[in-house]
Amino acid sequence: MPESPGLRPTTDRVRETLFNWLAPVMVDAQCLDCFAGSGALGLEALSRYAGSTTLLEMERGVAQQLQKNLATLKASHGKVVNTNTLSYLNQPGTPHHIVFVDPPFRKGLLEETLRLLENNGWLADEALIYVESEVENGLPPVPACWHLYREKVAGQVAYRLYQREAKGENHAD
Repeated sequence: MPESPGLRPTTDRVRETLFNWLAPVMVDAQCLDCFAGSGALGLEALSRYAGSTTLLEMERGVAQQLQKNLATLKASHGKVVNTNTLSYLNQPGTPHHIVFVDPPFRKGLLEETLRLLENNGWLADEALIYVESEVENGLPPVPACWHLYREKVAGQVAYRLYQREAKGENHAD
């Protein structure tokens, strides 16, 4: 990977846990990796038979390396988009089954990313949303239709898997 400030790949241990959580739903899933960086999450999804994975990456050199990695791996179901994630998500989306949200720390990107995913059609009913953030920040604010499914901490990193409620499942108390 080219040098990129703040590039912080998800550790092997965290990635193994995450993909154990996702194993029952990974095959043929449409995936979106919002802050691809090293591509560890998106490429792992493809290696586990995701139907497709779109990797969003703002840094041109990093995006070019991701594209080369996809070509080397002959991962025809992967696509790299060299873009600002917030700008990309600010447009109407296509629903994805699994979304990875692992933004650079201390940049204030998490809350807006989660809001745009929910409001602009990027999430399928019952989508799973992986969120990685600093432990010190606590639980991020999430839409009311998202339910915490799994959660763990590794050092200073909290990682959580949310499941989006299917439309029509909102229950009034």
